[in-house]
Amino acid sequence: MRRILVLNWQDRENPQAGGAEEHVHQVFGRLARRGYQVTLLASGFEGCEPRVRLDDIEVHRTGGRYTFSIAAPWYYLRNLRGERWDVVVDNLNKVPLFSPWWTSAPVVPVVHHLFGLTAFREASFPLAAATWLMERPLPLVYRRRPTIAVSRSTRDDLTGRGLRAPMEVIPVGVDTVHYTPHPGGRSTPRPSLLYLGRLKRYKGVDLLVRAVAKLAREGLYIDFKVAGAGDGRPELEQLVKEMGVEERVIFLGFVDDRTKIDLMRTSWVHGLTSPKEGWGITVLEAGACGTPSVASDSPGLREAVLAGKTGLLVPHGDVDALAGAIRRLVTDRQLRDQLGAGARRYAESLSWEATSVAVERFLLSASPGDSAV
Repeated sequence: MRRILVLNWQDRENPQAGGAEEHVHQVFGRLARRGYQVTLLASGFEGCEPRVRLDDIEVHRTGGRYTFSIAAPWYYLRNLRGERWDVVVDNLNKVPLFSPWWTSAPVVPVVHHLFGLTAFREASFPLAAATWLMERPLPLVYRRRPTIAVSRSTRDDLTGRGLRAPMEVIPVGVDTVHYTPHPGGRSTPRPSLLYLGRLKRYKGVDLLVRAVAKLAREGLYIDFKVAGAGDGRPELEQLVKEMGVEERVIFLGFVDDRTKIDLMRTSWVHGLTSPKEGWGITVLEAGACGTPSVASDSPGLREAVLAGKTGLLVPHGDVDALAGAIRRLVTDRQLRDQLGAGARRYAESLSWEATSVAVERFLLSASPGDSAV
């Protein structure tokens, strides 16, 4: 196996990039540096170059956020079909591409998470219904295709949907050299909560706003910093006004990497309350910085947060329980330090290098007769 084609909705430079894009570049960038020829086919975005080289990966861009599923097959047939691909890695993290129907090389799906009914929490009914319907034939289209799931929750979801295929769980990694606790042990002077990620309705950031408002009514004031961009921001800003916590919630917008690490190091608590995640990479990144998380007890997150060891889990949607968990963490310094230390240890047990080695091994097994570079 020498030539790998990766299909992913977006690449790392896309303004909407998230955990799936980080996974692609951390894993396949390492494979490219080991001598594999890696090409990524992704969607374009406003002002982008049609072809670039990122992390030693050749990136081809076509279509846009909402047209990529249509544009990708045509681009492949016109520009990439003639290449001798040893394996096609199809990242299933948005609308399925159904690549086995239009590629000839062995296809290996990498699944972060599927939307299922959670699509109806994010999109309009027609768009959500279309997403839900497009996920229905996955067990048929990808049957018997060796599959990588990033978490046990995702594996169980796929099995529950009827996918019958060789499947291996290969968890995500985290760079524990890049993400480290503050060298001086500094934290914000007042209790602080951090959300860092895309501002989408399904991410459940509104639950954190409601919890902060409840605590404020009870006399516990917490600075809630919201770092990230997305079309869910106006709705969140309106909720903040309705809850009367304009002085407590700070919208930072998109932040650069240096600011991101500083926020993760100095915040007292990190929060992620979505109903479903492939894993929740920001939980690991915050943990590597020594910051514990409070999260929904939902698929993916219950593996990213080891309850009582690296953070606290609460029933998804239970604002009272969420507020109680945040209260525990910000008022109990010993517990917060204990969970923060545990989060750092857990992060150290995972690495992108180990993830990339496991993915390489799996891809080699999916390409019979091939050997490593």
